[in-house]
Amino acid sequence: MSLARLLQLASPALPIGAYTYSQGFEWAVESGAVKDEASALTWIGDQLEWNLGRYEAPLLVRMMEAWSAGDDDAALELDVEYLAMRETAELRAETLQMGYSMQRLLHELGDFPQPLLDAVAVSPAPTLAYVWTCAAAAWQIPLPDALTAWLWNWAENQTMAALKTVPLGQAAGQRLLQEIGRRLPAVVERALAFTAADYSNFAPGFAIACCNHETQYTRLFRS
Repeated sequence: MSLARLLQLASPALPIGAYTYSQGFEWAVESGAVKDEASALTWIGDQLEWNLGRYEAPLLVRMMEAWSAGDDDAALELDVEYLAMRETAELRAETLQMGYSMQRLLHELGDFPQPLLDAVAVSPAPTLAYVWTCAAAAWQIPLPDALTAWLWNWAENQTMAALKTVPLGQAAGQRLLQEIGRRLPAVVERALAFTAADYSNFAPGFAIACCNHETQYTRLFRS
């Protein structure tokens, strides 16, 4: 059952609106920083290594551990920290919108434990990371598998943004995912070993791209 739930969490069909966001990728194309398959791989690979791999991934590990231990307060502290680290208005709005959508989905599934539904009903709204890790822990998905699924889902969304905005062909998209897939085990292994003192979300190029996207004249994506 945990495998089926894992696939459900990682599915593009999860109705939380992830496909509407590019996290600055669209502006990277507009600026010329990304213009072909090779530069798309560089952009996505660098984000995986320096942004998600060194901050978001280890924080998700701690958050899921808190849920598994029944420590709702610790999970909420991490949620507050995660939201504070969303550097732009669009990144903040993105995680809050998807967190709200994920929260509603869990209600509508009809079988999610009520105490956990109450726990994720925080104000003004929970982040996606907070609700998603709650579901992963409740469904007893092994931590490495859950983290791999989260990163893979992010990589798929970035790849779809590349296909639409560069644009790239379907085969190029699969080559991107093939290479990112090769890198995921090392990123997951490192994130599992990180302590809070190791965290770093220092990625100024990413923050600049997200800021510039907010005022981009024409765009397909919401971030």
